[in-house]
Amino acid sequence: MDQLLAMRIFCTIVDAKGFSAAAEVLGMSHSSVSRQLKQTEAALGVQLLNRTTRGFTLTSAGERYHRHCLDILSRVDAMTHAMSGEREQVSGALRVTVPLAIGTLELADWLPAFQSQYPDIALTLSCSDQFVDLIADRFDVALRISAAPLADSSLMAKLLTTSDTVLVASPAYLAQHGLPSVPADLVNHRRLASVRPGQAAEWSMTDAAGELHRVPVAGGFTSDAIPALFSAALAGAGIAAFTERTVRTELARGTLVRVLPQYRMGAHHYYALYPRTRHVNPRARAFIDFMAGHYGRR
Repeated sequence: MDQLLAMRIFCTIVDAKGFSAAAEVLGMSHSSVSRQLKQTEAALGVQLLNRTTRGFTLTSAGERYHRHCLDILSRVDAMTHAMSGEREQVSGALRVTVPLAIGTLELADWLPAFQSQYPDIALTLSCSDQFVDLIADRFDVALRISAAPLADSSLMAKLLTTSDTVLVASPAYLAQHGLPSVPADLVNHRRLASVRPGQAAEWSMTDAAGELHRVPVAGGFTSDAIPALFSAALAGAGIAAFTERTVRTELARGTLVRVLPQYRMGAHHYYALYPRTRHVNPRARAFIDFMAGHYGRR
């Protein structure tokens, strides 16, 4: 058994939060991913995941194995990167279009490291949540965040990560207006929501028993720009919904606080899209691989 491959598959299952999502990231079939996990558990002689009808949880052995895998794989990747000087240097112009959340709120998390790793790539970044025709507008790569799997198209799609949707508010807002204990309490709060044509003007969430709760967002503050909602939430204007990755830094700092964490609002998928060609632009491939590594780190 290829132990490094087994480790990568296991970490991808955990990070992607599912076998199907992991299979898409790895370019493997669902059955192959599942079979590899069974072989890993058999080789280790321990159960790594507790499987349920709704997904899985890590066993205590799985948590320890996951920590060791991340450490080992990070060392292997660092060694590979250190030896990469022998490869042909990647340089030239690269045009990328990204959602506003990635191009503004998450920019500091990845841009400096990308520039350090690829100093000879001249990156042009366009930030927009609107549909962009990669071919007509001459973009090399598009990053997109979607609440549902992407529809079939002429483009290639690589799933980079999946991030839970969470409700948050500033400590100042919650101190003044109180902390909701059930979804029905939200109707008495200021709701900051992203509403676009064709989307339901409501938040949907499920409790531990699987019961669905719907909360209307009409009457609050709505915007089609995630950064505007982010600024409003930080300013104490109300409760908003974001992907956990978008607000990870603020949650760690305590400038934003989770609201109703015991309820689930689904997840959003981060994709890299690029034209379907036989040979991918090396600059585009470098960017896609870099972002996959960035989002693959916990």
